[in-house]
Amino acid sequence: MTPQGAGWLPGGFRMGSHSHPGGQLVYAASGVFATTTEFGTWVAPADRVTWTPPGFEHSHRFYGRTDTRILAVPFEECGALARQPCVFAVSPLSRAGILALTGEKERSAEAARRVRAVVLDELREVPGEPLHLPEPRDDRLRAVTELLHEDPGREETLAGLGRAAGASERTLSRLFHADLGMSFQRWRTVLRIHHALFRLAEGESVTDTAIACGWSNPSAFIGAFTAVVGQTPGRYQAGLRGRGE
Repeated sequence: MTPQGAGWLPGGFRMGSHSHPGGQLVYAASGVFATTTEFGTWVAPADRVTWTPPGFEHSHRFYGRTDTRILAVPFEECGALARQPCVFAVSPLSRAGILALTGEKERSAEAARRVRAVVLDELREVPGEPLHLPEPRDDRLRAVTELLHEDPGREETLAGLGRAAGASERTLSRLFHADLGMSFQRWRTVLRIHHALFRLAEGESVTDTAIACGWSNPSAFIGAFTAVVGQTPGRYQAGLRGRGE
């Protein structure tokens, strides 16, 4: 059975690799968490929800104190959402539904089904968020991405990383598009945004986060962060504090 419930989880808490016979929505009412599968990592900042379809092996890690809501979706209802894991923004209506279904109030199976149908219908109407970081299958590409995972702030060009990994810039550029569906620059930006979200959730300043994640100045970081997350890092961090962080 797919678990369902609510609770505060501490920063650094991990749920090891597992799968469920049904689908699962995990919502961060505050805080940040990452869901990882063989296809990559999806990061959900506050007011986002991750969707994991039935049967997908996945794990979770939580950053900062996270108000976590886990909603089980019966197998027969999973056709309403994507067949691949993804992250959705949460509307006020879907948020209310998730909070209601994971709260303490007891509901009949039919009442829960009706509320769940509203949540799924709301999520079906919104596009997935650009917070997915795909992981490569090619060994040459994996050698490069592992270097960047170890230090997202590395400033080397793709050519320089290629020399360290034993592959040419041209080959790696082609592999990023063919294997990961995005350019090297885009992949590195998403990686850095992931790490920025984690650092901000743990209380690091905007300036220190920008430097640690490889931006030359806070203004460049603020622009990149806002383009992906939809709000400035300062406003995002203030929202975390306002929700109990």
